[in-house]
Amino acid sequence: MSEQRLTFGKLFWPSFLAVFIAGLVGMVFFFLVLGGVIGSFADFGPEPLALESRTVLHLKLEGEILDVSDEKFNPTSFQVDRTNGLPELLMGIEQAMHDSNIKGLFLEVKNPSVGMASAQEIRDALLRFRKSGKFVVAYLSGELVSQGSYYIASAATEVLGFAASPFQLTGLHSESLFFKTLLDELHIGVTIVRGKDNDFKSAVEPFFRTEMSDSSRKQTQVLLSSLWRNYCTAIADTRKIDTSSLQSWTNQFSIRKVADAAKYGLVDQLMYRHEVLAHLKKKVGLDAHTPLRLHDFSRYARDHFYDDQLLARQRAHIAVILAEGDVATEGEGLSTTRICKLLQQVRDDADVKAVVFRINSPGGSALASEEIWKEVSLTAQKKKLIVSMGDVAASGGYYIATPAAKIFAQPMSITGSIGVFGMIPYTGEFLRSKLGITTDEVMTNAHGAVSLNHALSPTEFAAIQTEVDAIYTQFKMRVSNGRHLSPSHVQTIARGRVWTGADAKKIGLIDEWGGLYAALQYAQKSAKCSSVVYYPKKERRAFDELLNMLDDEFENESKVKAIEIPKELLYYYQQLSRLNQWQGLQMRMPMSYRIF
Repeated sequence: MSEQRLTFGKLFWPSFLAVFIAGLVGMVFFFLVLGGVIGSFADFGPEPLALESRTVLHLKLEGEILDVSDEKFNPTSFQVDRTNGLPELLMGIEQAMHDSNIKGLFLEVKNPSVGMASAQEIRDALLRFRKSGKFVVAYLSGELVSQGSYYIASAATEVLGFAASPFQLTGLHSESLFFKTLLDELHIGVTIVRGKDNDFKSAVEPFFRTEMSDSSRKQTQVLLSSLWRNYCTAIADTRKIDTSSLQSWTNQFSIRKVADAAKYGLVDQLMYRHEVLAHLKKKVGLDAHTPLRLHDFSRYARDHFYDDQLLARQRAHIAVILAEGDVATEGEGLSTTRICKLLQQVRDDADVKAVVFRINSPGGSALASEEIWKEVSLTAQKKKLIVSMGDVAASGGYYIATPAAKIFAQPMSITGSIGVFGMIPYTGEFLRSKLGITTDEVMTNAHGAVSLNHALSPTEFAAIQTEVDAIYTQFKMRVSNGRHLSPSHVQTIARGRVWTGADAKKIGLIDEWGGLYAALQYAQKSAKCSSVVYYPKKERRAFDELLNMLDDEFENESKVKAIEIPKELLYYYQQLSRLNQWQGLQMRMPMSYRIF
């Protein structure tokens, strides 16, 4: 009997085939189970948009609130990270006004990262909700009730609070970091080029000064004073107090806790949270034995937003292009590759009857600003185009707004900053003195050695200055032609100076006060069209419900937290890292804008 040998092939291929089949069966089983889990959502309870009568929507404002919403699963913390979208929030409040099953809103403001104009827009939406006859009950608690949180909460029918929570009422504050001494210590030089008479264009001051210039200090003081005046007026109006009292309490540092705020009439009653919930039950007429019907506002708003968008796309509509972030040639924000494509798309769409161009940007690249301006101009020639300014629409953000038929901005929006600058560092001395690195060069022409290793020659500097002045002149011309203002008037209000929306209307930079809601109303009336579609279009993803289920499951459980960088440290890191994006000449706001 001959001996049989087991070859590698005889051992490997049967084993490989068995593992492959087992893996394939496992994957099929996994997706069948997953499909069953997702499909089971339809088998439990009412439809997502169907609510019981006497429901209270629970609106919790926390995290970052931007124009463009986003959500994704974070595997490090095993939870859903969300960026709240202002359009969805506004639509949710508007829808709730007309929903007969909803009796009111329970508002908890957890120190969201939100701009002043966006906070004003949310506040205005809450006031409209109140006018419909429904209530808004706000509850203030936590480690700190910030000025921004109270500004939004003060629009409520009732403001309740946890007595011991710290309460901030200190006024507005602006602080700048200056790097000149550090650069001198490192032997790093910086060549600054600004448009002629751009003395208010102070974005580059931290690199060649050790303190604010008189122009920078003046414009910052005027800006903060205007914002604070609007802040106090709004609170005084809804809380039925006078602004002089509010100023006095602020100057004397009279209010440090929620209990103090109640003493001075800024809060109606002091309650623990369980007492607030019992109070809500009474307001909707439920007895002690019936549970309070609280429904998550974010899911309610998101569901209605998706469904509304799906219907609106199938008929004539107003197109809203959300343009948010630094103006750049590439990227996911306000970039030419992205925004120009959207403008071309709506311009050529026969179903688009008007365009609302929503701008939330401090500016950026002068080159990208001109490219986007051209597409906006072409679109405005074909469709009625209205600009809605968000928290910031300044410098390059204002440049791209100039072709609009009408510009809306909130009194607390920040705009203007008509100016240009460039910043060129040189590091040759740093390399030599600090690192022991020297350089040498060979060139064929007189100016072939434009390098970061040495300063510009007078001729090279003059050439760049000429280019900057030409772009600045073009900027002023765009404003003059687009806004129908005389060149002399534009010269007066330019010079890189920023303005609040309240002041911008007085000098002709905007047409009307109002946010996205007001701009949409105007567009709908002008185009005789009610449907609205937001661009970039958002689709409901099949996996969203699973993410929501995971989020709900872990909402009240201890979560595995990823290591987080402190907010202050992260802010300064972001400011420094943005310098890498300052390529070419810039149309950028002269200060970094932080949330109050």
